[in-house]
Amino acid sequence: MKGLILSGGKGTRLRPLTFTQAKQLVPVANKPVLFYGIEALVEAGIKDIGIVVGDTRDEIKAAVGDGKKWGIRIQFIEQEAPLGLAHAVKISESYLGKDSFVMYLGDNILKSGIKSLVEEFQERKPNSLILLTEVPQPQMFGVAELKEGKVVRLVEKPKKPMSNLALVGVYMFDSHVFEAVKAIKPSWRNELEITDAIQHLIDQGYDVHPHLVTGWWKDTGKIEDILEANRLILESITGQIEGSVDSTSQIKGEVIIEKDVLVRDSIIRGPAIIGAKTEITNSYIGPFTSIQDRCKIIKAEIEHSIVMEGSEIRDIGSRIDESLIGREAKIYKSPPKPSAYRLVVGDKSEIGVK
Repeated sequence: MKGLILSGGKGTRLRPLTFTQAKQLVPVANKPVLFYGIEALVEAGIKDIGIVVGDTRDEIKAAVGDGKKWGIRIQFIEQEAPLGLAHAVKISESYLGKDSFVMYLGDNILKSGIKSLVEEFQERKPNSLILLTEVPQPQMFGVAELKEGKVVRLVEKPKKPMSNLALVGVYMFDSHVFEAVKAIKPSWRNELEITDAIQHLIDQGYDVHPHLVTGWWKDTGKIEDILEANRLILESITGQIEGSVDSTSQIKGEVIIEKDVLVRDSIIRGPAIIGAKTEITNSYIGPFTSIQDRCKIIKAEIEHSIVMEGSEIRDIGSRIDESLIGREAKIYKSPPKPSAYRLVVGDKSEIGVK
């Protein structure tokens, strides 16, 4: 069985961050979102993974490499434009061949992984297995209608949802899916929709098996979802201190402090993770905060936020909360000071706070 990870989207909902980097490489708990998908496939025993890439192909290739770091083989499949999930399957036929495969959206994180689901697919041998979960706003997703435990209808982003069961961004197919992706027509969005392809399988009498996800799942396409995924993953960490923490500082709860970190006269309250070579001085780092490598945090308070590599935050009079700070950004105090900040800051930005 092979894996197919889709990593070609533009990430318009994450701008301005995605003007300068791939959305699948935005870090959650200091690890690119894409890596969670790769690790889920590896844990399920999959050794051959194709990654569909688009405009950000060079950055994705540089971050992932050839797969040796995970002990697998990776091949990159170039998609000329984001023409839909089913289009990504269509252009991957020569790589996938007759093998069954898992399709995993590169900006998704599934807490429980997919090992048991792959085992279920291999044991039951349906033509497709789709993951579903209950959501409060199903009109934002592909939605499934079940009857007597079987999938009877799928609609992409319906105006009037027929259920609250949304498609999770993980699918399993055998080679019959290629018949479907070649048979369907582009939707009103001018995309080949995977929901239409799966509906074609259903209409042709193929076995499409539903599986309801019990653990949490996150599509990290929006800022609030990235922060929530960061919170959920940090909840499961075990603290470890490899850097230097002086005697006037306090570390409370589960906190990971990586190598060559310097913590002076500060409080870090976990769960939190501090990346290598970061300096924290006279500051408060609150729960659910991830700070990447080579950052400087001086006389600042931050919680429930992500600060990306090489950024500098100093002399902030109010707490930064629920924020996503891009790479090599600078945030500093410039009077008069407001009482609070909520920030989404792109890479290499420089902000003078008044």
